[in-house]
Amino acid sequence: MSLLDLFIEAGNLKRLPRTGWLLAGVPNPESVAEHGYRVALITLFLADELGENGIDVDVGRAVKIALLHDLAEARITDVPLTAQRYLNKAEAERKAAMELFAGTSKPGEYFQLWREYEDGLSREGKLVRFADKLEMLVQALEYEKAGFRNLDDFWGTLEELRESEFYGYFRDLVEELAALRGGRR
Repeated sequence: MSLLDLFIEAGNLKRLPRTGWLLAGVPNPESVAEHGYRVALITLFLADELGENGIDVDVGRAVKIALLHDLAEARITDVPLTAQRYLNKAEAERKAAMELFAGTSKPGEYFQLWREYEDGLSREGKLVRFADKLEMLVQALEYEKAGFRNLDDFWGTLEELRESEFYGYFRDLVEELAALRGGRR
């Protein structure tokens, strides 16, 4: 696979809807690429905030992880949680990621960055997981403000954010999001 092939295949993410939203009744949900962009943006700002608070975070590494974290979905699609019970999504993503990175000049490095997210192997990988969950809840809030209901299952992720090692640094942000949902402004 050439780099051009990789770029073209990554374009699938622009057309691939996030299936969890579809199953919840959102007729025209965000794409995986749209989700990934905001995860990367959130990661950048959260990593910088942690750095300002004296927490050692490699911002560039964290943003790279955020950019790569959903790339395998260009091949395996966005498999909803309900379907994940029936197949080995982790193994399929691992294989797809390895194949996608194989044509790059740094396949091992990119795969390692991807694994840091998947397996929570580093502070940066864990931060991207936090940003990924936070982005999903921001999106849920936006969909609820647009009038969509039946999104309560997504909000269970709020507890995962509260249990994260980063909650102490971003408590105000998480609780403001929860309050906005409570007020449904």
